[in-house]
Amino acid sequence: MDMLRGEEIAEANLADWRKLAQGLHARYVVDNFRTGVRFVAAVGEAGDGLGHYPRVSIGQGYVDLKLVSDDAIYRDEEGTEHVLQWVTQRDVDLARRISAIAAEHRLVADPASVSEIELGLDTARSATIAPVWAALLTGSVDAQGHGSPSDEIRDATGRVPNLWFGDANEEQSRRQRFHVEVYVAPDVAEHRIAAAVAAGGTVVDDSNAPALTVIADQDGNTGIVCVDVSAAKKP
Repeated sequence: MDMLRGEEIAEANLADWRKLAQGLHARYVVDNFRTGVRFVAAVGEAGDGLGHYPRVSIGQGYVDLKLVSDDAIYRDEEGTEHVLQWVTQRDVDLARRISAIAAEHRLVADPASVSEIELGLDTARSATIAPVWAALLTGSVDAQGHGSPSDEIRDATGRVPNLWFGDANEEQSRRQRFHVEVYVAPDVAEHRIAAAVAAGGTVVDDSNAPALTVIADQDGNTGIVCVDVSAAKKP
């Protein structure tokens, strides 16, 4: 099934959901764990009808859901097809059904609370070092390039954050090379950045804001607040 572009996701108008990194994310507030379990059971039945299911995290007071397809098709400029982990129409359809189920269960979505963490490593030799990190993070070198046309490391079960590789030359290798990427909903990015600054951080690069804002701590270590602006609903 073809992957959906950011504009197509925005046009779907999924009020409960936010596009972070590769997938759609939603958080629903529940009164207790048992309520969350009943909701997840109903979501599972809906998934049976589509043959597609979300990743679920459930705890006291919340249910977190992530929707992503492992067989999304991307066509590059030459027309070559690549199989990716990305959002497809199947995910949008199930997201709508889950929102309806949540309404039936009288659950409220909290889209401002969703987030996704990824790791970034700057290197000029991603193809060389990726197998090491794939084995270290997931136990299998097969995680290299899983669901991605690049050397990115993705665990098929979602146990660990994705690790992607950015370009770096020898001069750049002398600076910090690992960094954390925090994907948040567009509606909370400004607040998240302000909170980091209030805590002592510094905005060191906002040239690509609001999509990417680089924050440094007092020791100069950097992290990036990331927003998928292409999939955000236009005002």
